Amino acid sequence: MKSAAIITIPGEEARLRRRVRNHFKQLGFTKGPDGALVPPGLDKQTYRDMHAHQRESKLVANKEWIDHHANKLILHFASGSDLNVEKIRPRLEVVYANTWQSDLFRLATYYWRIPISEGYGRRMRFLVWDDFHEKLIGIFALGDAVFNLKARDEFIGWDHHRRARALVNLMDAYALGAVPPYNMLLGGKLIAGLIQTREVANAFETKYRDSVGIISGERKNAKLVAVTTTSALGRSSIYNRLRIGGESIFQSIGYSCGWGHFHISDALFEDLRNYLETIGDVYAGSHAYGQGPNFRLRVVKKAFASLGMNPDLARHGLAREVFFSPLATNALQVLRGEHTQVRYKGLPTVEDRGNAALARWVIPRSVRMPGFRNWQQQDFLQGIASESDLCTTWCANKAC
Repeated sequence: MKSAAIITIPGEEARLRRRVRNHFKQLGFTKGPDGALVPPGLDKQTYRDMHAHQRESKLVANKEWIDHHANKLILHFASGSDLNVEKIRPRLEVVYANTWQSDLFRLATYYWRIPISEGYGRRMRFLVWDDFHEKLIGIFALGDAVFNLKARDEFIGWDHHRRARALVNLMDAYALGAVPPYNMLLGGKLIAGLIQTREVANAFETKYRDSVGIISGERKNAKLVAVTTTSALGRSSIYNRLRIGGESIFQSIGYSCGWGHFHISDALFEDLRNYLETIGDVYAGSHAYGQGPNFRLRVVKKAFASLGMNPDLARHGLAREVFFSPLATNALQVLRGEHTQVRYKGLPTVEDRGNAALARWVIPRSVRMPGFRNWQQQDFLQGIASESDLCTTWCANKAC
């Protein structure tokens, strides 16, 4: 744990309360009549603005890494003028730790205005390649789904006990997106469609078929029957109307309740956690594996309560749309415990789904909006550096 500033007297608690209030004020939040936060707006720009502090701190913290790896990794990104759109051929590659592919995945995540989390527990990361041009289309990653998600649980029909047993068969897409210039061709929709493929189900089974629960010690015999995800910017432009052959790939099942911790900066979170540690609260160190991805939220709420502040300040009020994508034809029955055998009948391959997505979205988009051809490979790093002047090595070489 990082060294903490000792908070032992009421004056220091008052300082921390002022810091919390000033932080929310700078983000544009006001306080509602019930004491909860009211966001400055619900449009997509507000969502981006709310995450700006998080993204900025992440880029600054990783400046040295980006400068060190940028020159080599940028070669895997395309320029729009190089693309023969009709010959794009998507392929999935599983990403393993401590490889150049994991470095490429990491660099790609820094481009988006909404920072991508690290995921929790089980994790599977994928690169989506364009084999014809040998360039990166984008990425996606699956991780353990959160334990409590009202819209999902009501849609499936879970009670507490059934959810605890069946959650092992569900994953959440915590990262997904296309990089330029493929994102200008609706490449995000193509990538979302690849989640519902045979290769993803096989990769999951290869990695987790013999997994044993850390806490229970029981063999899980897990099968990936469905994937959930939540939109980054309120109502999603990627997952809505995501249909091929008349069938929805992701189904909208409701909205989250607006609880979270993204509006708490890393520095403020550490201050709150250090405060709990100083007063001897067990929540300060309750992040051991098996206690779930809600650790940060629990810390924030407990710190607010201990400071005499409303714990509902952890509710930012920015609801996210929740989506469900079945891989098995009997996904709901398996998750409810009604079926024990998983059926993958008709699950497409990456090649089949990729070709369908190209015909449905990518090729028509390239004809309607040819501006993607103006995108240059080096523009990717300029996009990362625009707020923090991060690509010093790249720019020193006069590539920016």
